[in-house]
Amino acid sequence: MTSPYRKVLVAIDCSDESAEVLSRAAGVQEGTDGELHLIHVIEPLALAYGADVPMDVTDLQSGLVKQARDTALEYAGHYRIPESRIHVELGSIEKTILDKADDIGADLIVVGSHTRSGLALLLGSTARGLVPGAHCDVLAVKMDKRKKES
Repeated sequence: MTSPYRKVLVAIDCSDESAEVLSRAAGVQEGTDGELHLIHVIEPLALAYGADVPMDVTDLQSGLVKQARDTALEYAGHYRIPESRIHVELGSIEKTILDKADDIGADLIVVGSHTRSGLALLLGSTARGLVPGAHCDVLAVKMDKRKKES
Protein backbone atom coordinates (compact mmCIF):
# COMPACT_ATOMS: atom_id res chain seq x y z
CA MET A 1 0.00 0.00 0.00
CA THR A 2 1.36 3.40 -0.91
CA SER A 3 1.09 6.51 1.21
CA PRO A 4 -1.74 8.86 0.25
CA TYR A 5 0.63 11.71 0.94
CA ARG A 6 2.40 12.78 -2.24
CA LYS A 7 3.52 16.25 -1.12
CA VAL A 8 4.48 16.71 2.50
CA LEU A 9 5.39 20.08 3.99
CA VAL A 10 7.56 19.73 7.09
CA ALA A 11 7.61 22.77 9.36
CA ILE A 12 10.76 22.94 11.45
CA ASP A 13 11.94 25.43 14.05
CA CYS A 14 15.66 24.66 13.45
CA SER A 15 16.04 23.31 17.01
CA ASP A 16 17.50 19.90 17.79
CA GLU A 17 13.94 18.52 17.70
CA SER A 18 13.69 19.33 13.99
CA ALA A 19 15.50 16.08 13.17
CA GLU A 20 12.77 14.06 14.88
CA VAL A 21 9.99 15.92 13.06
CA LEU A 22 11.75 15.46 9.73
CA SER A 23 12.39 11.78 10.43
CA ARG A 24 8.70 11.21 11.11
CA ALA A 25 7.73 13.02 7.90
CA ALA A 26 10.22 10.97 5.88
CA GLY A 27 8.80 7.81 7.41
CA VAL A 28 5.30 8.72 6.24
CA GLN A 29 6.61 8.96 2.69
CA GLU A 30 9.00 6.01 2.78
CA GLY A 31 8.74 3.88 -0.34
CA THR A 32 6.93 6.51 -2.38
CA ASP A 33 8.15 8.92 -5.03
CA GLY A 34 6.47 11.82 -3.26
CA GLU A 35 8.02 15.18 -2.42
CA LEU A 36 9.21 16.41 0.95
CA HIS A 37 9.28 20.19 1.36
CA LEU A 38 10.89 21.89 4.33
CA ILE A 39 9.72 25.23 5.75
CA HIS A 40 11.07 27.42 8.52
CA VAL A 41 9.23 30.65 9.25
CA ILE A 42 10.82 33.60 11.00
CA GLU A 43 8.34 35.98 12.51
CA PRO A 44 9.40 39.54 11.64
CA LEU A 45 10.62 41.32 14.75
CA ALA A 46 8.08 44.12 14.19
CA LEU A 47 5.30 41.50 14.15
CA ALA A 48 6.62 39.68 17.20
CA TYR A 49 7.28 42.79 19.29
CA GLY A 50 4.84 45.31 17.89
CA ALA A 51 5.40 47.93 15.22
CA ASP A 52 7.37 50.18 17.58
CA VAL A 53 10.75 48.50 17.29
CA PRO A 54 13.10 51.38 18.21
CA MET A 55 15.86 50.48 15.74
CA ASP A 56 16.42 49.23 12.22
CA VAL A 57 16.43 45.44 12.45
CA THR A 58 16.91 44.72 8.74
CA ASP A 59 20.47 43.43 9.16
CA LEU A 60 19.50 41.34 12.17
CA GLN A 61 16.59 39.75 10.31
CA SER A 62 18.78 39.10 7.26
CA GLY A 63 21.26 37.34 9.55
CA LEU A 64 18.48 35.24 11.09
CA VAL A 65 17.21 34.24 7.64
CA LYS A 66 20.72 33.25 6.48
CA GLN A 67 21.39 31.25 9.65
CA ALA A 68 17.99 29.50 9.39
CA ARG A 69 18.59 28.72 5.71
CA ASP A 70 22.00 27.18 6.50
CA THR A 71 20.44 25.05 9.25
CA ALA A 72 17.53 24.01 7.02
CA LEU A 73 19.98 23.05 4.24
CA GLU A 74 21.87 20.89 6.72
CA TYR A 75 18.71 19.06 7.79
CA ALA A 76 17.52 18.73 4.20
CA GLY A 77 20.83 17.18 3.17
CA HIS A 78 20.18 14.16 5.41
CA TYR A 79 16.99 13.42 3.46
CA ARG A 80 18.16 14.50 -0.01
CA ILE A 81 15.63 17.32 -0.17
CA PRO A 82 16.65 19.60 -3.05
CA GLU A 83 17.27 23.27 -2.35
CA SER A 84 14.26 24.19 -4.49
CA ARG A 85 12.03 22.54 -1.85
CA ILE A 86 13.52 24.42 1.11
CA HIS A 87 11.50 27.45 2.14
CA VAL A 88 12.78 29.95 4.71
CA GLU A 89 10.37 32.85 4.94
CA LEU A 90 9.49 35.88 7.02
CA GLY A 91 5.89 36.12 8.16
CA SER A 92 3.22 35.04 10.56
CA ILE A 93 4.13 31.44 11.37
CA GLU A 94 0.76 29.73 10.96
CA LYS A 95 -0.39 31.81 7.98
CA THR A 96 2.92 31.36 6.15
CA ILE A 97 2.90 27.58 6.67
CA LEU A 98 -0.72 27.32 5.49
CA ASP A 99 -0.06 29.54 2.46
CA LYS A 100 3.01 27.47 1.48
CA ALA A 101 1.02 24.23 1.88
CA ASP A 102 -1.61 25.61 -0.49
CA ASP A 103 1.04 26.91 -2.93
CA ILE A 104 2.71 23.52 -3.29
CA GLY A 105 -0.51 21.49 -3.12
CA ALA A 106 0.53 19.68 0.07
CA ASP A 107 -1.42 16.62 1.16
CA LEU A 108 0.09 16.74 4.65
CA ILE A 109 1.72 19.27 6.98
CA VAL A 110 4.04 17.80 9.62
CA VAL A 111 4.92 19.91 12.66
CA GLY A 112 6.34 19.32 16.12
CA SER A 113 4.05 19.71 19.11
CA HIS A 114 5.14 20.24 22.69
CA THR A 115 3.28 19.20 25.79
CA ARG A 116 2.42 22.54 27.30
CA SER A 117 1.20 23.78 30.62
CA GLY A 118 0.52 27.12 32.27
CA LEU A 119 0.66 30.21 30.06
CA ALA A 120 1.92 28.24 27.04
CA LEU A 121 -1.20 26.07 27.23
CA LEU A 122 -3.43 29.16 27.14
CA LEU A 123 -1.56 30.62 24.18
CA GLY A 124 -1.84 27.39 22.22
CA SER A 125 0.66 25.91 19.81
CA THR A 126 1.49 26.18 16.14
CA ALA A 127 0.23 22.64 15.59
CA ARG A 128 -3.15 23.42 17.12
CA GLY A 129 -3.36 26.69 15.21
CA LEU A 130 -2.76 25.04 11.84
CA VAL A 131 -5.63 22.56 11.93
CA PRO A 132 -8.62 24.90 11.44
CA GLY A 133 -7.15 26.67 8.39
CA ALA A 134 -5.44 23.71 6.72
CA HIS A 135 -6.78 22.31 3.45
CA CYS A 136 -4.93 19.05 4.09
CA ASP A 137 -4.10 16.72 6.98
CA VAL A 138 -1.86 17.93 9.79
CA LEU A 139 0.42 15.54 11.67
CA ALA A 140 1.61 16.81 15.05
CA VAL A 141 4.73 14.97 16.17
CA LYS A 142 4.67 14.96 19.94
CA MET A 143 7.89 16.25 21.44
CA ASP A 144 8.06 14.79 24.94
CA LYS A 145 11.00 15.62 27.21
CA ARG A 146 10.60 12.29 29.02
CA LYS A 147 11.58 10.46 25.81
CA LYS A 148 14.88 12.34 25.73
CA GLU A 149 15.67 11.49 29.35
CA SER A 150 15.19 7.74 28.94
